[in-house]
Amino acid sequence: MLKKFVERTHDYHVFGQQSFNATEWWHHAVIYQIYPRTFKDSNGDGNGDLQGIISKLDHFQELGIDAIWLTPIYPSPQIDGGYDISDYRGIDPVYGTMDDFEELVANAKAKGLRVLMDLVPNHSSDQHEWFQKSIKKEGKYADYYVWKDGRGEDGMEPPTNWNSVFDGACWTYHPERCQFYLHQFAKEQPDLNFENPDVVQEMKDILIFWLEKGVSGFRIDAIRYLFEQFKDEPLANDGLTDLPNYHDYYDHIYSADQDETYNMVYQWRKLCDDFTAVHGGEPRILMTESYTSMKEVMRYYGEGDKLNGVHISFNFELMEIKANTSARDIVFVIHEWFAYMPVGAMPNWLGTHDQHRVSTKLKSRVKANMMNMLISVLPGVMVTYNGEEIGMENGEVTFEQGKEPRGLAAGPKNFDRVSRDFERTPFHWDDSDNAGFTESGVEPWLPVSKKYKENNLVKEKVTKASVYQNYKALLRLRQSSKALRDGSWEIHSINKDGILVIRKYPGEKSVVFVCHLGVTSNPFEIDLVTCGYQGIIIFDVIATSIEEKFSSTLKLDNSKLILNPYDNYVLLERK
Repeated sequence: MLKKFVERTHDYHVFGQQSFNATEWWHHAVIYQIYPRTFKDSNGDGNGDLQGIISKLDHFQELGIDAIWLTPIYPSPQIDGGYDISDYRGIDPVYGTMDDFEELVANAKAKGLRVLMDLVPNHSSDQHEWFQKSIKKEGKYADYYVWKDGRGEDGMEPPTNWNSVFDGACWTYHPERCQFYLHQFAKEQPDLNFENPDVVQEMKDILIFWLEKGVSGFRIDAIRYLFEQFKDEPLANDGLTDLPNYHDYYDHIYSADQDETYNMVYQWRKLCDDFTAVHGGEPRILMTESYTSMKEVMRYYGEGDKLNGVHISFNFELMEIKANTSARDIVFVIHEWFAYMPVGAMPNWLGTHDQHRVSTKLKSRVKANMMNMLISVLPGVMVTYNGEEIGMENGEVTFEQGKEPRGLAAGPKNFDRVSRDFERTPFHWDDSDNAGFTESGVEPWLPVSKKYKENNLVKEKVTKASVYQNYKALLRLRQSSKALRDGSWEIHSINKDGILVIRKYPGEKSVVFVCHLGVTSNPFEIDLVTCGYQGIIIFDVIATSIEEKFSSTLKLDNSKLILNPYDNYVLLERK
């Protein structure tokens, strides 16, 4: 469910006393998410591939990226963009070969980059050998999936009243086995049975397989659905009672967020830690995706104060902001994450391939640039979805061109509202045909956006104060600034429009972020005296959307700064 913001009428002033002491590689990392099928095509078949990624490793190195995270590249019928896996130990021929993957890991390592894999433990493809054997009740595979008898006199009613994430019943009857199987997503994605010790061990073996291939960790998809209690769920109290097929028609107290799920995650963390202890090297990390309550999201970090769970429990809160979201709401959301987060855990701020691009959500590339600035100066991990470094917007995809299952299931009338294809269109490398993603005359898997002539990497590189130039400068600052890596932090909402972040470390140059969101058209003044600055201050302008101010100096008399609508700065104090 998307967060429903309640407009806040007073300002927030949040002071962080915790020292984050970023000692491990991932503590202050910039992780770059790649959607491989639309990133870079190397062989002219219209599909992005591993050799395409290899050809662009210099792009990440030049920016200062620490790790690249690949959405699924396993063999798959591609019902759900590769999240329906038919072989957990292989590479889909669309993307290349295992040799290509090993070459990617080796070349990335040589350039100081780590590779993270997307893992989908909750479900496989119905084309997986395991499921085909499970249908036939062959050996240990008989109970590899969640099978249940139906209800009613004829046994043809689903075992529970649950709806799938993609809407509609999450139970499908299989006539050969004469039972229903559970699929929390598409019917082609049957749920694995983690009550079965053989399945538990199978998934652990898969983690080991990829760790031995040299990956530095995993992003774990759809983790909240791993275990269930098989009872009917009550209606959700959210006003959606006229949509009985909708996923959130019911309150998911039995089909998600079960205690056993967290225990499974803690076992995987131990596996990764044990692997590192035996094989040496940097920590191998786990990241989890769970669209659930803040309380449940935080449980993935570990039991109580043990921090024996994942390294990064994904924070989607900032992804819910809109063009008119106020500074007060944004600061409140940031404060809320810190308030719930266990002591010693690391925060994270990210974009994603599952939601509209930031430039589209905010209806402004300037405001998208502000968001890059904001998350770059906050403590913790920064996650960038490919294209955000150049301010890409959603592409244009018709129903006939669509690939994403939920969008297609919604039909032509609701496709634009539901589909996630728009944020997955090909990367804009240059202004040549097909934006440099694939060869001229080739039809890409998803269409290239019409916006690529005006917004592409080559143009961004030579445009002063572009999103790309700002992004690159921000990552350089993250690498060099002790204040950003280990320092104290404070964040203030000035009014509806103004956000102020200050990072300090004793004896080091402080970093300041200020912006005017443009929610109103009123200029305002920020007085830095209240934040410990005095007299005349000189800052180096590290990042700004104001062309004439980019890479310049800013002198503040009496520690005061006037901001007009859409003004934004990341400033480094001169000592």
